[in-house]
Amino acid sequence: MFAKVAPIVFVCLWATGFVGARMGMPHSEPGTFLSFRFACAFVLLTLIAMIARAPWPGTRVAFHSVAIGFLIHGSYLGCVFWVIEQGMPAGVSAVVVGLQPLFTALLAGWWLKETISIKHWIGIVVGMTGVYMVLHPGIDLADSGVNATTIFVSILGMISATLGTVLQKILGSSTDLRSGTALQYLGAFVPVTILALVSETGTIHWTGEMILAMTWSIFILSLVAIFLLMWLIREGSVAKVSSLFFMVPAVAALMSYFLFGETLNVLQLAGMALSAVAVALVATKVGEAKKPVIAKSPAT
Repeated sequence: MFAKVAPIVFVCLWATGFVGARMGMPHSEPGTFLSFRFACAFVLLTLIAMIARAPWPGTRVAFHSVAIGFLIHGSYLGCVFWVIEQGMPAGVSAVVVGLQPLFTALLAGWWLKETISIKHWIGIVVGMTGVYMVLHPGIDLADSGVNATTIFVSILGMISATLGTVLQKILGSSTDLRSGTALQYLGAFVPVTILALVSETGTIHWTGEMILAMTWSIFILSLVAIFLLMWLIREGSVAKVSSLFFMVPAVAALMSYFLFGETLNVLQLAGMALSAVAVALVATKVGEAKKPVIAKSPAT
């Protein structure tokens, strides 16, 4: 039962990350916001791991966890929060990041030897078409929020998330989720703190909206949603798990519509429907004649 519900819950929770960014950015700069969030998440998870007496990995595996966190949390979210702070609508930023399943499928097929079936490729093409339909009406280089720079940074965040997801499958599957995720947040702290020190003032305005955004980000996103993602990656193929990201733009855009009044036209709504079809195609059993080759790093 949990295995069936977990993907739906994950998509809904992950989509709130874009809403949280949209809500928090007026009151804090992106690097400062994420530095505070990751520091709190690291402390909380370290305490949880210590209380539960969870095993801690050796030096090599710990380094792997830190590197994965640098990519899948720090670099990815740093890019997303930055483009939203620059004015890119939350729904549009979610759509750009929604390109991840294509890159993940290609990388997983080559690196992990996951067999990608014809139905899977059809799903990816359909999903990419849906992503383009949602994004196309918003591509206006005269708009300060959606321009070449913000789209490029969004794609950089998507590539970071793709690499982090595949590396988690290869290197992180044997690591305890509690201690391993704590170390990931240690790695995530690095890029966003550099961003904060180099280009920000470090100011946070603790308004009610800001407190809500930060609290939700720490407890729901950094703990619940990330545990779900790590569990899904561990239990399923990387390409199949990443296909869930096709649904995130639709959910994020709907949330942004109700909360912030961000509107969508008929073409964008049709694109979101195609994205849902893509997930349905990929979610059905895909040919996996070969088991993923997982390099289990010994605890040194």
